[in-house]
Amino acid sequence: MGYYVILSKLTDEGRKTLKKKPGRVMEVNKELEEMGVKVKEQFAVMGEFDFVNIVEAPDNEAILKMSVELGSRGTVQLLSMPALKIEEFIKQST
Repeated sequence: MGYYVILSKLTDEGRKTLKKKPGRVMEVNKELEEMGVKVKEQFAVMGEFDFVNIVEAPDNEAILKMSVELGSRGTVQLLSMPALKIEEFIKQST
């Protein structure tokens, strides 16, 4: 299992959905788990992006599947980045 940082930006349609149904965020998290992607941490942020998520997934293919599924809905734009824990980074660097 690997870690990924997912930056997401709501579209106009996504903001409308969130305003009408704020709990939708948690519903999406459950959908991600069904795709094999587990949300470890989730933050609402200010700035260019609306959310920062730290997720765990078995491989890049699971993240690609998630990105296509969520992106096709037209409510969010995603930027996905693989991540290494610092301990693993140090271990790989030596």
